Amino acid sequence: MELSLLRPKTQSLLPSFSKPNLRVNVYKPLKLRCSVAGGPTVGSSKISGGGGTTITTDCVIVGGGISGLCIAQALATKHPNAAPNLIVTEAKDRVGGNIITREENGFLWEEGPNSFQPSDPMLTMVVDSGLKDDLVLGDPTAPRFVLWNGKLRPVPSKLTDLPFFDLMSIGGKIRAGFGALGIRPSPPGREESVEEFVRRNLGDEVFERLIEPFCSGVYAGDPSKLSMKAAFGKVWKLEQNGGSIIGGTFKAIQERKNAPKAERDPRLPKPKGQTVGSFRKGLRMLPEAISARLGSKVKLSWKLSGITKLDSGGYNLTYETPDGVVSVQSKSVVMTVPSHVASGLLRPLSESAANALSKLYYPPVAAVSVSYPKEAIRTECLIDGELKGFGQLHPRTQGVETLGTIYSSSLFPNRAPPGRILLLNYIGGSTNTGILSKSEGELVEAVDRDLRKMLIKPNSTDPLKLGVRVWPQAIPQFLVGHFDILDTAKSSLTSSGYEGLFLGGNYVAGVALGRCVEGAYETATEVNNFMSRYAYKSM
Repeated sequence: MELSLLRPKTQSLLPSFSKPNLRVNVYKPLKLRCSVAGGPTVGSSKISGGGGTTITTDCVIVGGGISGLCIAQALATKHPNAAPNLIVTEAKDRVGGNIITREENGFLWEEGPNSFQPSDPMLTMVVDSGLKDDLVLGDPTAPRFVLWNGKLRPVPSKLTDLPFFDLMSIGGKIRAGFGALGIRPSPPGREESVEEFVRRNLGDEVFERLIEPFCSGVYAGDPSKLSMKAAFGKVWKLEQNGGSIIGGTFKAIQERKNAPKAERDPRLPKPKGQTVGSFRKGLRMLPEAISARLGSKVKLSWKLSGITKLDSGGYNLTYETPDGVVSVQSKSVVMTVPSHVASGLLRPLSESAANALSKLYYPPVAAVSVSYPKEAIRTECLIDGELKGFGQLHPRTQGVETLGTIYSSSLFPNRAPPGRILLLNYIGGSTNTGILSKSEGELVEAVDRDLRKMLIKPNSTDPLKLGVRVWPQAIPQFLVGHFDILDTAKSSLTSSGYEGLFLGGNYVAGVALGRCVEGAYETATEVNNFMSRYAYKSM
């Protein structure tokens, strides 16, 4: 989901909307397909017989979403000798996973992630995909808002804003300042939830007015259950390393100053300030560009039905494809499908790993894209006569059902026709799973009802519904114990002798699109290290 408005460097992959009367489950465990376009002739050899076709390859990446595609590209660009013969398999007939961009009647909207934080790893992927000239960045000075006591209040974007913003009381600001300096209760000596960590360090107001809605925006999650260590590890490490948030910040700054400075890739753009990015024709341009570069290495409509370990080493993967049954023998495998899908596929190999992966929870979320005429925006919400900003978040205590709203047509150019405003709204999440029983009409009505309380004039015309997509299993929740679950799954595979079988995707790397890309580079390095050992053993 793209409601990470308080801190733009963290966006999640929450899905967006769909066609009328369509509810989409991104992956169904018993209907996993794996792939990308092209026939089965990828690999070092091909054998055909009565039992189907067998091909051999260095690496199979299961799942053609952003994680799988970026792992393939990272291997090709950073480790070209590690797995020169690889394939990416996707169950659907398209690549991109949750990344879906629609364009119709002058509107361009996202049905999945809405944007990304332009970190250097992300920009490297963009440049290597040939999309540097198509990159668009939001205005770093655009405000972000939180609903509090019936009013949309701006969130401070820089230190000089702190004394003046009205989202918190003077007492709340003082409490947060003292806590950040370390004048607060000591850590409890166990893994804390986001709520426990923030209330202890920064006070109730910071949690209730900033962090709770932020958790809704990134994870559609319940901060009383989300793990601070797993969900917001960088902030958690500040206290661990420096004794307090401020202490950790100063220590991190000092360490960066003392560390050798790596030369930045001169090809990369230089974004100004903290902002978010997309592409001229939407996020779909990235998976499509990577897929085009990979060519026939991407296999679409390939349904993975089983994985076995070969006596000679490596793995055999059996697929149902448009051309019949295909067996792929590979030295390594990377699973980037959702954890509940991976659980079913890996159960014959390791009951323990499968049980661990089955524990991860994905709540339902609906993304509703609607448009209003510009004159429908309340006057007090306009800046210089325009709706400006990234969007708004809604704490659960404020009497609205919608988690938040992205100002899509204000964020990037050419997203709506002249005179129209495009808004992407999210509803549901861990604390509102009842959305699954609501019709599309009821979801649009709920969003419209909420918007008229703070953004849209009460007497305005009905919104133009562009689409509604319901994701029954939207975002993996990084709950308390998340890392323990991942460690159990990974160690169970390793201890059972399944080396060269890697877990990847957003439940491993993080839910933000940018973290999926960063995680792709990390996974590619793991594959490279394994393949180097594999080659040594084979000598």
